[in-house]
Amino acid sequence: MLPQMADLFSDESRYATYVRVEILASEAQVRLGRVPAEAVEDMRWAPVPTPARVEELEKEREHEVLSFLAAYCEGMPASSARWVHLGMTSYDLVDTALGHTLARATDLLTDAAKRLRRVLVDKAFEHWDTVMVGRTHGVHAEPTTFGHKLATSAFAVDRSLTRLAAAREAVAVGTVSGSVGTYALIDPYVEEYVCGALGLGVEPAPSQVVARDRHAQLLQAVAALGACVEQIALELRLLQRTEVREVEERRSTAYQGSSAMPHKRNPTVSERLNGLARLLRGYANTALENVPLWHERDIAHQAVEKVILPDSLSVGHYQATVAADLVASLTVHPDRMRAHIDQTDGLVYSSSVLAELLSDGMEREAAYRSVQAAANHTIATGEHFGESLARNGIDLGVLRPERFLVNHHVIRERLEGLRRIAD
Repeated sequence: MLPQMADLFSDESRYATYVRVEILASEAQVRLGRVPAEAVEDMRWAPVPTPARVEELEKEREHEVLSFLAAYCEGMPASSARWVHLGMTSYDLVDTALGHTLARATDLLTDAAKRLRRVLVDKAFEHWDTVMVGRTHGVHAEPTTFGHKLATSAFAVDRSLTRLAAAREAVAVGTVSGSVGTYALIDPYVEEYVCGALGLGVEPAPSQVVARDRHAQLLQAVAALGACVEQIALELRLLQRTEVREVEERRSTAYQGSSAMPHKRNPTVSERLNGLARLLRGYANTALENVPLWHERDIAHQAVEKVILPDSLSVGHYQATVAADLVASLTVHPDRMRAHIDQTDGLVYSSSVLAELLSDGMEREAAYRSVQAAANHTIATGEHFGESLARNGIDLGVLRPERFLVNHHVIRERLEGLRRIAD
């Protein structure tokens, strides 16, 4: 967990947010003429309870919110303490504070994802003309460029940012509606005032708690971003294999890859990013399990959320941050990329040859069979594909990867649009 996210989900930060919610609720009550103004002044001066004190009081109460309130009220006169939490229930405090925290955490994650998008776009332009072989099913297919490969990931991250924005709106919600959400003991104005000050929306029909499909939506969006990062990391892992070695992760002078084999240069950062994506999918599924609650509420979700919400956002934030560092510092070997195009003796040009034969008027089945026969001869003998074609009377001149990139500018223009957004 990186420091910014860790601070946000610390007990100290959570209790500070609880205090802010309580003060805002009391300010609204002052405006309604139900709480004396001097009581709110005492609330403002009272210190935020320490986690140690709340934990100590919880041994007597077995209820965290009541323990928090007791610790908070210790810092003010009893005449003011009596007005704290007026008309509220526990989850008015917990869920409203949680909505505020999740919105801020999503902002941190979004910033990290935006940086990743920017790094991918920049690297894509840097290597737009770095020709390499494209692979389908792990097998050489046709030439492409490394820039095109990175552009695919940049657009995937951009879509994840759209999902995160929608999810942030979904979770940036609070409720101050009292037991079973009917506003029986609290004026709806208090909710409007508190949530407005915190930049939150309001649960339109509260059941006492904020609906958990909102949190599930957020964790689905985080998991989707994690899968995009996983795709980037998996590709870089594959390209770092010894027999490929088209890219390499940055290595510090302290790097040691194996306790037994000093030569090892393992793709450990990429592997770590792949593994963390599995956690995010598990958390997303667990968030869906939290959606159904008994009647107006139960607390089956409560202990689970204390793990999955901070962990998901922390892991997602770490993933996006580390992935951006990985791509930005990546060593690229264009010479090896170019060499691998010729590794299969020209077979990557088979589709270009087929297309030209069709354009020259040859019947499709005959053209396909002729090109396939030449390709099979190359595979069996190692003879260059061009020579195998010539045996069948097919001479299309020098075969170059640039043949496949005549319309590549279209994708570059789309990437230019994404760069403008990223700026």
